[in-house]
Amino acid sequence: MEIERITTVTELLRGRVLNTHQQWLGQRLADSGHTLSRQVTVPDTGQAIREAVQTALGRAELVITTGGLGPTSDDITRELIADLLARPLCRDDSISSQIESFFERRNRPMPESVLVQAQVPKGAVVFPNEHGTAPGLVIEVSPNMFHEKGKPAWLLMLPGPPRELRPMVDDQALPFIKKHLPLEQGFHCRTLRSLGIGESMVEDMLLGQLKPLMDRGLDLGFCARTGQVDIRLSGSGPEMPALIAEAEATIRAAIDKQIYGTDDETIEQVVVGCLIATGETLAVAESCTGGLLGHHITNVPGASAIFAGGMLTYSNEMKQILLGVNESTLAQHGAVSKEVAVEMAEGALAVSGADHALSVTGIAGPDGGTADKPVGTVWLGLASKDSRPLAIQKFHPYDRETFKQATVHQALEMLRRRLQKAD
Repeated sequence: MEIERITTVTELLRGRVLNTHQQWLGQRLADSGHTLSRQVTVPDTGQAIREAVQTALGRAELVITTGGLGPTSDDITRELIADLLARPLCRDDSISSQIESFFERRNRPMPESVLVQAQVPKGAVVFPNEHGTAPGLVIEVSPNMFHEKGKPAWLLMLPGPPRELRPMVDDQALPFIKKHLPLEQGFHCRTLRSLGIGESMVEDMLLGQLKPLMDRGLDLGFCARTGQVDIRLSGSGPEMPALIAEAEATIRAAIDKQIYGTDDETIEQVVVGCLIATGETLAVAESCTGGLLGHHITNVPGASAIFAGGMLTYSNEMKQILLGVNESTLAQHGAVSKEVAVEMAEGALAVSGADHALSVTGIAGPDGGTADKPVGTVWLGLASKDSRPLAIQKFHPYDRETFKQATVHQALEMLRRRLQKAD
């Protein structure tokens, strides 16, 4: 099935906004067995939107637009598509009520202009927006005047803000697609998420072993990010669940210690889940990550049950005052050292009373490195009530943001291995 997505945001083309939909929506569709054929971004002008939609309807069975459904003057997707398909706009009272309720719940005055979002092309299916005011809309284009053979197509219009689009896709759009554009065979997908092993090494270790299963229809894919590799197993047909299970067993036999989760799980979700299961708590002491480690932990629902707190000790003075790091240790070994990482973790453990404490100290750059400790050097510390302290050195010669992300993931992986006794 041909699926095309059209984003109507001028600011994306100017580089002012990051197109997170491209990755997220593509993954959601692929995991349900549907693959995007094309993605295009056009300015939010009448001619560009009309041409993009008309061209897409000429070849695709499903066209998805994102953006342009709001109440402002540059939100013109709804009106343009209604005109393109010769569908008059009609007021939907249920949407009007939902919009009014949205403002009432927030105790905010409602501009009359927002009610333009209650104008719906005749015959459209409405997806209520539980997180905003612009509903999603689905129109069956049949007969399809833009296809040379008149082949019917579906046009799905989604709001642009991720906080509105993502739940609408999961809760309404994907079930609608499954019902009205069913796959010929059942699709199955499993993703294994790993840390601490490179993509080339993963492929070298696994490709030969999985080749017989691939010859029987299993699709194997790798997605690499900094320090991480996702291994995706997928395919269609009745025998696919058994093939995927066999492939997963083979992969785990080879690299089980590096696999931290499956499908959409993040390392922080896994770590928080482990701590909740054991009833243990965690504290963190951060230097070079600037609070990002605590941020990742507290992004997980339920983290309040296990997270004692964090100490952001960027300077040597704060390491001494808040964590009790010895001045002599700093003088002899420097802030970026095994010894300081251990004392930071032990200090956080003592101050917080937690069961475990993680510490990070490093050189994010671009300046500050030496021959012995180049930019990218980082030490991770781990102290636990019932175990000896541990410190490991890593090297992340990246930009500051990537350095911090990689450091956070490896610190959490360090704790995961201890909790799951995988180190």
